[in-house]
Amino acid sequence: MAAPGLRPGLGRLFEMPAALGRVRRAYSTSQAFAEVLRLPKKQLTKLVFPLQELERHLVPDSKREFHLKIFDPSLEDIARAESIFTATAQNRIEYLSSAERLDHAPALPRPEVCFIGRSNVGKSSLIKALFSLAPDVEVRVSKKPGHTKKMNFFKVGKYFTLVDMPGYGYRAPEDFVDMVETYLKERKNLMRTFLLVDSVVGIQKTDNIAVEMCEEFALPYVMVLTKIDKSSKGHLLKQVLQIQKFVDTKTQGCFPQLFPVSAVTYSGIHLLRCFIADITGNLKTHGFQFS
Repeated sequence: MAAPGLRPGLGRLFEMPAALGRVRRAYSTSQAFAEVLRLPKKQLTKLVFPLQELERHLVPDSKREFHLKIFDPSLEDIARAESIFTATAQNRIEYLSSAERLDHAPALPRPEVCFIGRSNVGKSSLIKALFSLAPDVEVRVSKKPGHTKKMNFFKVGKYFTLVDMPGYGYRAPEDFVDMVETYLKERKNLMRTFLLVDSVVGIQKTDNIAVEMCEEFALPYVMVLTKIDKSSKGHLLKQVLQIQKFVDTKTQGCFPQLFPVSAVTYSGIHLLRCFIADITGNLKTHGFQFS
């Protein structure tokens, strides 16, 4: 039986040292994740499944508002995803090019995901954290909002392409709307848009515009809550519940489950990598409990 309060896959791995050993041996390319697997279970849950960690602090009535297990991969699945994000001689992860217009963008056959968010939401920091297993990939991070002015394309081996979009709001490029709208509407191999929301301040007016754009174009998108290390537990819970209610009542194309992350503590990064690998068709975890 799984330990009380743990999701079934998590409990099994803590109770079966042999299974844990198989994960480490089979996916030894990610030494960082091998270290994660050695953590005490509470620390591991907080790092890998931050939404589940937050759920422990909710009153029973509020728990029904959380969507925790729509994407429910095992630790073995997450370890497999780590190998996809690990740069090797056979798995090259690299910056490809930048473009100001879609017709300047590289023509790529691979599945594509894009990251979009308000200026200063921590988008470049998040992408840098996602690529931490490929240290040679240069993702420029600036303390000044609005640093990204073009669409930046990153190749992840033979698996998929990740696109860092310019931020909207403060210091956004003058042609932001034309650039981004055209890309979102016409990019044929775009699999999912990741809409970043600052968990400290919640959904802002400019975020609503981005949501409306995704909804108008019938795009499948996901809300990623950044900077979860910047808030107290109480404030973060309040924001997560408000954003979850917004997703449930105001959106059609948004994936129901939220992905809280920190580019500082790496909380939620492993799960987000696994989700990206899965929705681009490279993992097939069968971790989805939602159609």
